[in-house]
Amino acid sequence: MSSWSSKPVNKNEQIAVPPANDLKSTWAFLEEGIDHIMTRLRDGMTYSKYMSLYTTSYNYCTSSRMHIGTEPLGTGRTAGANLMGSDLYSNLIKYLTSHLKIVKENSDSLYDLQLLQYYAAEWDRFTTAASYVDRLFSYLNKHWVKREKDEGRKNVYNVYTLALVQWRSSFFLPIQDQHSKLVSALLKQIERQRNGETVETTLIKKVVESLVSLGLDEGDSSKQNLDIYQLHFESPFIHATEIYYKAESEAFVAANSVTDYLKKCEERLAEEEARVDVYLHASSRKRLISACENALVSDHMEIMKDEFVNLLEYDKEDDLNRIYTLLARVDALEFLRKKFEEHVKRTGLAAIEKVYGNAVEAKKDAPVKKEKEAEKGDLEPKAYVDALLEVHKKCSLTVKNAFKSESGFSAALDKACREIVNRNAATGTSTTKSPELIAKHADSLLKKGNKQTEEAELEDALDQVMTLFKYIEDKDVFQKFYTKMLAKRLVSGTSASDDGESSMIGKLKDACGFEYTNKLQRMFTDISISKELTNSFNERMSQTHDASELDVDFDIKVLATNFWPMNPQNTPFNIPSELQATFERFNQYYNSQHSGRKLMWLYNTSKNELKTTHLNQPYIFLCSTFQLSILVQYNEHDSLRYDELKAATNLNDALLKQTLATLVKSKVLLQDEDTYDLNFNFKSKKIRVQLNQPIKADVKQESNDVLKTVDEDRKFEIQAAVVRIMKARKTLKYQNLIQEVITIVQSRFSPKVSDIKKAIEALLEKDYLERNLDAGRDVFNYVA
Repeated sequence: MSSWSSKPVNKNEQIAVPPANDLKSTWAFLEEGIDHIMTRLRDGMTYSKYMSLYTTSYNYCTSSRMHIGTEPLGTGRTAGANLMGSDLYSNLIKYLTSHLKIVKENSDSLYDLQLLQYYAAEWDRFTTAASYVDRLFSYLNKHWVKREKDEGRKNVYNVYTLALVQWRSSFFLPIQDQHSKLVSALLKQIERQRNGETVETTLIKKVVESLVSLGLDEGDSSKQNLDIYQLHFESPFIHATEIYYKAESEAFVAANSVTDYLKKCEERLAEEEARVDVYLHASSRKRLISACENALVSDHMEIMKDEFVNLLEYDKEDDLNRIYTLLARVDALEFLRKKFEEHVKRTGLAAIEKVYGNAVEAKKDAPVKKEKEAEKGDLEPKAYVDALLEVHKKCSLTVKNAFKSESGFSAALDKACREIVNRNAATGTSTTKSPELIAKHADSLLKKGNKQTEEAELEDALDQVMTLFKYIEDKDVFQKFYTKMLAKRLVSGTSASDDGESSMIGKLKDACGFEYTNKLQRMFTDISISKELTNSFNERMSQTHDASELDVDFDIKVLATNFWPMNPQNTPFNIPSELQATFERFNQYYNSQHSGRKLMWLYNTSKNELKTTHLNQPYIFLCSTFQLSILVQYNEHDSLRYDELKAATNLNDALLKQTLATLVKSKVLLQDEDTYDLNFNFKSKKIRVQLNQPIKADVKQESNDVLKTVDEDRKFEIQAAVVRIMKARKTLKYQNLIQEVITIVQSRFSPKVSDIKKAIEALLEKDYLERNLDAGRDVFNYVA
C-alpha cells in the first residue's frame, strides 16, 4: 500500500461522482480510475480519488434496487443489483482483455532471460493492481458475483480471480503457444544452474509461482488446482531433467571411477532436493526425484552392484553407504543383502580355516617339539571364539555404519553367522563341535586365573559369548557341556567370581527361558547348603572328639543326583586308612540328619592336599583321591610293585595304570618295569604342586559321554513334543506332525526327520499313538 503515500490526503478535496443509474458515465469514471491503477500505480492515487471510485461502484450496484419490475416474473431473479452488476462485470472483462493484449504485444520481441524478467515484473504489477481493483468492487463480489455462483452460473469469479483468468487466457497461453516460449526460458535458466552458472533463483521462483496461481478450479473459483503448472511446466521440466541426467551420467561414468560417480550422484540428488525447496512447488518433489533416480541410479545399477563386492573386500564403508543409500531409493537392496551375506560367510569361513590350519600345522610338528607344546596342536577354544567374534564385530560395524542397521542387512549378517558358527573347517560335519568349543571358552573365562579380572571386562567377555550363543543351532549341546564344566568349577572351587557365574546363568535364562537354566541354579543351591553342612559337621566333631583325632581338614559337598552331571567311576576302591575315620564319621552324621537318603561317594572328583616330609624341601601335593591312595602307601615303603599297589587300592587295572602314569609323569614316582619307587630327588619350582592334571584320553571320553547324554535326552524330548502335540490335536497327518515337532524343539536343537520318525514309531509301540486306518496310514490318533 506504500504507493498511495505519494499523494497526500486532502480532507477538503471534493470529487464529483456520476449519477448512480447512468451506466455510461459510471463506467467511464470507473474505467479511468481502473486504468490509472493498472498502468500508473507507481504514480499513486489520492485517498479521496480511490474512495470516489469505490462509492461510484457501490452506488451503481445499489441504486437499481429502486427499479422494481425490470426482470420478467418467474425468472427467480430479483431486479436491479443483479442486472446492473452484470454490466459492470462485462465492461471489466473487456478492459482487462484490452489491457493484457498490450502487455502481450510488448513481450513478442523478448526471449529467454529478458522474457522472464518482463513476465515477472508485469505479474507483480498486474496482481498488485488487481488486488486494489478487487476492493473497488467488493460490493459486486459480495452480492452480484455470489448470487450468480449460487444460481449455478459458470465462469463467474470475484474480480481478483477474474483478473487471473484473463491473464491466463490473454497473456500466458498466447505466449506459451509460441513454441512454449515462457517455459523454455525457464528450462534454460535451470539448465544453466545445473551447469554451475549463477542464475536468479528468485526470478524463477516468481514465474513458477505465477503458474501455480493460474491453476483455477472452473467449478469453484475459491479452489486452486495445479493443472497449468503440471501441464505447461512440470511435465516438460521432468522430461528435460531425464534427458540432461542421462547424458551427463553416461559421460561421467565413461571418464571416471565408480566411486567418483557415487559421489556425483549424491551431489546431484541433493541439488534436486534443494531445487524443490528453492523455487518449485512441493508436489513436484516425487516426480522430479524419481526421474533423477531413474537416470542416475537405475540406469547404472549394474556397475554399482559390481563395485559393491569390491568395496566389501576393502571395507570402504563410506562408499558402501553411498551405494546402499542410492539403491535403497530404487528398492534394489536385495542383491546387496545377498552379496553381503556371501561376503560375511566367506570371510568367516576363511578366518576359521586359518585358525584351524594353524592348529593342524602345530600338531604335525608335535614330534619335534616338547610334549607341552605338542599338546597345543588341538584347536584352542579361545582362538576359535576370537576368530568368530572378530568377523562378527567387523561385519556388525559395516551393517551399522554403511547400511544404517537396516533390518535386511542385519538378517543377512545373522544368517551368515549362523552358518559360520555351526559349519566350518573346525567343525567338519559335526553340529556339536562348535557348541562344545564355545562352552569351553566360557569355562575358561569363569575360572580363576583368567585375564578378565575386572568385573566390567568379564561381563563384556560373557556378552560376547552370548553373541555367538544365539547362533548355535544345538543349544542343548552347549547346555550339557556348560553344565559339566560349571559342576567342576563349583566342586573344585575354581570359579573366578560368583557374580560372574550368576550373570552368565542370567544371560542364558533370558535367551532360553527358565527350564534351560533350572539345573544350573539348583547346583548353586547345593553348594550353599553344603557349606552350611560342612560347618555344622566340623563343629559337631570338635565338640565330640579330641583334636588329636581330627587330623584331617575336611570339606564336603553333597549334591542332588538329578541336578549334577556326575557319576562315580566304575571301579572297586579301598578308602585309605588315613581317611577312613573321617569318612565313617560323616556317614553317621549325615544319616542322623537325613533319614532315608543314600550317599554315593564320587572319589574321582574329590580333591586332596598331601604334605611331604621325605624331601629336603617340603611340598604340598594337590592330588586326586586315587593318587592319594597310592602315595600314602609310601609312608611305610620306599618301593612297591604293581600288584602290591593294586592289592592296597583295589582299583581296576585301567584306572590304576592311568593314575600311576600321572605320578610317574610328575616325577613323584620312578618306574622300573612293574616296580614304582618313591623319588627322593623330586624338585619343583612351586611349593604347591598340582599332580591331578587332566588326561587327554579322559577329556575325550568325557566329551563322548556328554554327546551320548545329549542323544538320549533328544530322544525323550522329541517323544515328549510328539505327545504334547497329539494330546492337543487328537488327530494329525504325519507331515504336519513332523513340522510341528521341528517348530517346538528347534529352539534347543535342529532335529533330524529320521529321529522324529523313530520317536513316532516308539510311541506307536508304547500305545501312546495309533494309526487312523480309516483316514490313511499317514494319519495318527492320540490314545488317551
